[in-house]
Amino acid sequence: MSQSHQQPALPTCPGCEEPLDAGDRFCGACGHDLSAVPTGPGDRPTMAVAAPPAGQAEAGPGDAGRAGAGTPDAGAPRAGAVEGGAVRWPAAAETDSSDVPAPVHSPADVPGTDSDGRPLTGPGTESGGGAGAAPGGPAHEEAGAVRVRHDHRAAPGGGAATGAAADAGGAARTTGDRAAAVAGAVPDGAAEPGGDPDSGDFPLAAPDPRTAEHAPAAPAAGEKVCVACRSGRVDPDGYCENCGHAQPRERDHMEQELDTVAAVSDRGLRHHRNEDSFAVSSTALPDGSPAVVAIVCDGVSSASRPDEASAAAATAANEALLASLPRGTHPQQAMHEAIVAASEAVNALAQEPAGAMGHDAHRHQNAPACTLVGAVVAGGLLIVGWVGDSRVYWVPEDRTRPTARLTEDDSWAAQMVAAGLMNEAEAYADDRAHAITGWLGADAYELEPHTAAFKPDRPGLVVVCTDGLWNYAESGEEMAAAVPADAQERPLHAAQVLVGHALDGGGHDNVTVALLPFAVGPDGAGSARESV
Repeated sequence: MSQSHQQPALPTCPGCEEPLDAGDRFCGACGHDLSAVPTGPGDRPTMAVAAPPAGQAEAGPGDAGRAGAGTPDAGAPRAGAVEGGAVRWPAAAETDSSDVPAPVHSPADVPGTDSDGRPLTGPGTESGGGAGAAPGGPAHEEAGAVRVRHDHRAAPGGGAATGAAADAGGAARTTGDRAAAVAGAVPDGAAEPGGDPDSGDFPLAAPDPRTAEHAPAAPAAGEKVCVACRSGRVDPDGYCENCGHAQPRERDHMEQELDTVAAVSDRGLRHHRNEDSFAVSSTALPDGSPAVVAIVCDGVSSASRPDEASAAAATAANEALLASLPRGTHPQQAMHEAIVAASEAVNALAQEPAGAMGHDAHRHQNAPACTLVGAVVAGGLLIVGWVGDSRVYWVPEDRTRPTARLTEDDSWAAQMVAAGLMNEAEAYADDRAHAITGWLGADAYELEPHTAAFKPDRPGLVVVCTDGLWNYAESGEEMAAAVPADAQERPLHAAQVLVGHALDGGGHDNVTVALLPFAVGPDGAGSARESV
């Protein structure tokens, strides 16, 4: 007849750990049923409780490595043998004098079968036979078995198998083992990609996307290369096809150097585009003497398309000078004509096709506009011309000599100083100081080009710049202090240094500067000024 399982008395409740009294069937604190029998595991290897069939080899701890050997002596107790209704377990080895713990027996060290009736195998069982051999013997193991990787690994160079052999159909013992056989099966002699066959890592079915390299297509000859990643091709919209970085515009930073003139223009740190422009060139007078030209323009930010206005003005003025100077036109007159030509080029930008202005009759009031300043060194003369608040400075080679500003601003502050209403410090401290009163554009009140001629008697440097530079070196002395000592020999480097000076000061505006070294002839002519 069936017997009920007798639960041993528990000292504490399994649910809330409340102390219990003898004979309690329910916990007084949480109401836990103390008579409930816990559910055992669903599937686990089971140990044999009876002696194995006669003639079957039994593998004990001492039989590892020699499976399939003869039957042990009759007098020796066998691991797992039944005596008096109980299983005799092998005795664990004693701890030696070195206090190293003795090895612990695993369940597979004694004969047994799993839930499917197959013999258990242990780390010491060979694949060729013995207690852990699959049906069919060694021939079956070699022909169709798939070795599954386990935590136990064979010693280097050894031939002992580390997993159980599969049956003829290749099925694993359990669902978990079947998945392991598919995912972790390693054929004999196969090395894992990029590692040691015994490293313990499972081979990946596909390359790791985190480490796979996606090499961008190399730009073709003549194509622009990304300034950020230095490898991607720049598409027509100005973005790198590799990293997506927006490329700087061509006008964000410009440099040009000739034999006797150099210029640098930079967008600055606050503006989204560079609205300045410049043009430098050289030509020859009718007598064969050289003439050097530098034009610098600053677009008016409050006007529309200021970058186009400055570019058009610089180009037109430079071309006009290159056309008139070789014909023998006096440099000062040529400068005046060049400013007029620049004004006409800017005015043309405001012209619209017939009927395009009908929707906005007052659009001409916000026409493109810019300022202009230029310098020409020819025949021992220094000619300057300007409209607006861009400037020309004279910095002598001998820094002990006085420096000078050669232009007068067309600005609110300059008018206040000229009228005697404010001193220069007060005028330029006012918020209206940089409001210009003269510019090139269709909406200018009237064009009043300013020109002046100088004949220096000593060598020096001509600095032609926009307010993006002179805002950080306003006086002649401050400008001379910012100019490098070797500017006469290295004008491009000196221009780069001056632009860096403005950027270090904050770079609130576009910065453009052109430098013209001035050399004096052997006669050493005296200085003079002729202005109109």
